[in-house]
Amino acid sequence: MAFILPALPYAYEALEPHIDTRTMEIHHTKHHNAYTTNLNTAAAAAGLEGKTIEEILHSLDMNNAALRNNAGGFYNHNLFWEIMSPNGGGTPTAELANAINEAFGSFQAFKEAFSKAAATRFGSGWAWLCVHKGGKLEICSTPNQDNPLMPNTGCAGFPILGLDVWEHAYYLNYQNRRPDYIEAFFNVINWAKVAELYAANK
Repeated sequence: MAFILPALPYAYEALEPHIDTRTMEIHHTKHHNAYTTNLNTAAAAAGLEGKTIEEILHSLDMNNAALRNNAGGFYNHNLFWEIMSPNGGGTPTAELANAINEAFGSFQAFKEAFSKAAATRFGSGWAWLCVHKGGKLEICSTPNQDNPLMPNTGCAGFPILGLDVWEHAYYLNYQNRRPDYIEAFFNVINWAKVAELYAANK
């Protein structure tokens, strides 16, 4: 079965003023849609029809640029839309909050470390919060559309929070002010969804 572009769980304007309507619309209907279409082509060419996106990523031939870029783009954006919400922001609670405090010392220290990973990713890429088996958390970043599920990216564990720092994710509103976009992202994080992913993959 072919991969399909998922519908957003909220309207394009729902994340205003933190992420603007036009950026959301272009990001979803143009960029994510293109990754989806091109993933189907690349998966068929590699004989991977019927595989899940996770299966494709785990066993990825990193030299297959078409599959690497588009499988990553498809998966990364699926996660990105899910971990944002119009009712987001605030701080995590319960088990996830405890894990963040244990790994980073405090939520503020986590926020600073995650923001630094996103701000210092040269060029296009992603910042990630990942969970390892046993519940330990790690922050890392990857270039382009790479993600922690791929082999040998220097990032490990299961991604439970990801921030897109490609210019197309923020340039219409923030231009070259990536740190402002990163700060705004914290106002829309859906911590309930992040906590759900943490619990399911620790």
